[in-house]
Parts: sequence; structure tokens; C-alpha cells
Amino acid sequence: MSPSNLDGIGMTSARTRERLIERLRAQGITNEAVLERIRTVPRHLFIDEALSSHAYDDTALPIGFGQTISQPYIVALMTQALIDGLEPGKQIPKVLEIGTGCGYQTAVLAPFARHIFSLERMQPLVERAKTRLRGLKINNVTVRHADGWRGWQSQAPFQGIIVAAAPDTVPQALLDQLDDGGRLVIPIGGSGAQKLVCITRDGDEFQQRRLGLVSFVPLVAGMD
Repeated sequence: MSPSNLDGIGMTSARTRERLIERLRAQGITNEAVLERIRTVPRHLFIDEALSSHAYDDTALPIGFGQTISQPYIVALMTQALIDGLEPGKQIPKVLEIGTGCGYQTAVLAPFARHIFSLERMQPLVERAKTRLRGLKINNVTVRHADGWRGWQSQAPFQGIIVAAAPDTVPQALLDQLDDGGRLVIPIGGSGAQKLVCITRDGDEFQQRRLGLVSFVPLVAGMD
């Protein structure tokens, strides 16, 4: 992948990205490492070329199959919540991601995790994400075609879980696979009435903190 592809031109340029960072700061994103990652990950490579002029708008965009790439603010907010308190240079040992999609959230999160285990229910998106992550030399991610409702039991426990689709209630499998002291960032609720929450495990207790209102595609059981 050539440097020109990574840097982008015109509406995908450094100046356009900087405007996005300023907007995220104004909306309350304070973690400088997260902001730098949003600045440097080439979001225009994760969407169709026809939409590249909107790559650094703070908006969700279609990626096919009824799915979207999340808006940068939400990606930054979820990442910031998951790594809150993480010392500079440290990594979360194991993170489970539900809903790989195009791989953008995965790419943003990659430096903050020793390894990401990412599940995607749609096979064509799995292959696209793998190709894109390889092209960006992101090698600490394992992407699997699987049902996110079930998590990834063989790799549990996870110190972090991040979910990019909304169930009505938190799947029990994800709570069971969350390590003691670990965090789960997940949208909950039906269409038009979702809240983003951060759940921290303390033994058999789960403490929930609300992060804001969001709009995600539903978390669907099964695979396509």
C-alpha cells in the first residue's frame, strides 16, 4: 500500500483529518492517544471510493450488506472508555470485538491491545477486513467468521470487550467471558432508543456506566 494511498488527497488530506480531531475534542474526547489514532488511521481506505470525500466527516457511512462504518466520534468514545486508566505504552492483554465490519474500529483499537479477537457474522466483510488490516500491517488481530452472541469461549477471559451492534439485552456469554476487572463497552436497546454503556466486572457483580445515546444496527444471532 503506497504512502499516497495512506495519506489521501483533497477531502482525505491531513487538513481534513485535523478538522475532525478538533470536532472530536469539542465533543469531549480527551485521550490524546485515541485522538492521534483517529488522526492517523486512513478511514478513506475502509469505505467505497465513491464515498471517500466523506471519509473524515463525523458520520456513519454504508459499507454494504446493510452495515455501516461507525462515525469517528463513536469509535473514539468507545475506545476511550475501554482503555480508560491504561498507562501510556501499556496494552490490554486480550480484547474481544463483536462486529468487525470493515475493520476500522479494529484498526483504531489495535495499538491499545496485545491481541484483538474479532468476530464478524458476514463472510464477505470478514475477507475485506482481513485484507485491509494486512495492508496496514496490523498483525495483532485474529478475525473469525462467527456468531457474536456466543463470544469466543476458547479464548476467554477477555480484559476488554467492545461490541459494534446493539442487542436488547447484554448477551450472557459476553458477561461470562469478561475477566474480573475487565470492561465491556456495548450499545443496548432497540432501534431509536439505544444507550451506550461501559460495564465493569467486579467478581460476580457488574457495574454499569452510561456513556450516551447512540444508533447502531441490531446485534443479530447466527451467520451469513
